[in-house]
Amino acid sequence: MPLFPSLEWFEAVRRVFNSEDEFQTAGGGSCDAIVGLKIEDKVYVLVFEGFECSSVREANEEDLYEADFYLEMTRDEWQEMLMNIAENGSADLDHSLNSLDLNKSPDSIAHSLNEDGYRLDFFFRYNQTFQYFFDASSRIETRF
Repeated sequence: MPLFPSLEWFEAVRRVFNSEDEFQTAGGGSCDAIVGLKIEDKVYVLVFEGFECSSVREANEEDLYEADFYLEMTRDEWQEMLMNIAENGSADLDHSLNSLDLNKSPDSIAHSLNEDGYRLDFFFRYNQTFQYFFDASSRIETRF
């Protein structure tokens, strides 16, 4: 049972996401994006190419400059979202990436170190793909 957050956990989710047709075809089409994730002192970079998440790696904060955008929440906020996904098979309306971004005060969860609005817009353009990636975590047991 992989621990969240860890490279092992993200690799397990990536395998489910890449192998299940429902996650491949319903995300709104081909997605090409470099996504950073910041979970307190941990940083990960996910690369989406076409209909797959092609790679996941541990990173550092400097690597977030290469990302089109990054998502940042506390460990507790990530855990709440992932537990909701595990309970429901997918995020409910209060725990989707889109809802969390819109409702998190005072800041959103999506950021860009490059201050490049076009690249930050990838979060909104491909949001369903990223949501399906995290929804795939419902198929693995997770330790927190």
